Amino acid sequence: MKKTVCIKIGGELLEPARLAESQAIATDVAALTRDGHTVVVVHGGGPQVDALQKRLGMETKKVGGRRVTDEATLQVMQMAVAGQVNVAVCSRLTAAGGKPVGLHGASSLAIRAHRRPPMVVSGGGPDPVDFGHVGDVDGVNTALLRTLTGAGYTPVLACLGADAQGNTYNINADTVANGVAVALKADALVLVTSTPGVLKDIKDPSSRMGQLTRAQAKAAIESGVIAAGMIPKVEESFKAMDDGVMQVVIVGQLSPGDLTRAVLEPGSVGTTLTA
Repeated sequence: MKKTVCIKIGGELLEPARLAESQAIATDVAALTRDGHTVVVVHGGGPQVDALQKRLGMETKKVGGRRVTDEATLQVMQMAVAGQVNVAVCSRLTAAGGKPVGLHGASSLAIRAHRRPPMVVSGGGPDPVDFGHVGDVDGVNTALLRTLTGAGYTPVLACLGADAQGNTYNINADTVANGVAVALKADALVLVTSTPGVLKDIKDPSSRMGQLTRAQAKAAIESGVIAAGMIPKVEESFKAMDDGVMQVVIVGQLSPGDLTRAVLEPGSVGTTLTA
């Protein structure tokens, strides 16, 4: 059975230390597409934004781990994420034999969004925080994505949203990937991280949990086995499943063929979250 797959990658995959892994992912994405599967890639670019801000002498401001995006920072996001990172991801897919098409939210409203109102966030104190040009996803242009995938192309979406008035917004790449996966009723949402999956012992890669139910995940969070940034990733993943995504796979440290197996053989690579 042919599958619809949304794959989320971070800008850190373009760092020299992870070059082999990014090439392996590109090879597998190209292979899945050639085999008739529908594949959409969503990417972030946090490290590239930080690096460009540093080169420009700009301060990187975050509250509760979330980037505050003023007008100058939004311009950097557009240059680094929709520009540098999107081109690099498309280039690697092309080199692997794929047919990528780079997009962002303003590409025929591929990612339709509105500006997030000030809100209280954990780690941000008791008062509402205005994050500036940060958006929340309202919808996805599925007609555009299906037109491209139906012709054998792989949409590569930068995590920038837009509205009909021409405003653009910085959006967390995980949030965009979840929205795209839900809109496409994806068979699998694959989140590429820095670890080989959800681990019982963060220091032991062999402690990977192949499959994880909601009840098991809740218990692992309560016991501290799942901690830090993996908590919101797991919780958001189950929310995406509530909204119609069939399964979510958390993977990392990939070799050639691993991504394909993660999609087609649930539990064999990474951690597959199941209902």
